[in-house]
Amino acid sequence: QVQLVESGGGLVQPGGSLRLSCAASESILRFLTMGWYRQAPGKQRELVASIAIGGSTDYGDSVKGRFTISRDKAKNTVYLQMNSLQPGDTAVYYCYSAAVPGTYWGQGTQVTVSS
Repeated sequence: QVQLVESGGGLVQPGGSLRLSCAASESILRFLTMGWYRQAPGKQRELVASIAIGGSTDYGDSVKGRFTISRDKAKNTVYLQMNSLQPGDTAVYYCYSAAVPGTYWGQGTQVTVSS
């Protein structure tokens, strides 16, 4: 069973930055894609960013130009650098990994953007 452990969430003021980490229990190169979804209260879960096994990336429209996804294959970790955070970015952020057997999810980490 793949385990994904997120960290790095917290409270930040508007305009601030945070970096989320997602550490996998095995090599991230076995996953077709990895990335982040988020879910705000009363809203559907939405894709934030993803990175494919070949390194190509994709972003949700609302975060393009502000968020950057990256990975460290040696550490089996995927990162989400979030800059210029806005109150609308407040949500629980979930890391996921997609493999042939199925999709795995982390437990989620809360990000709150507020003054």
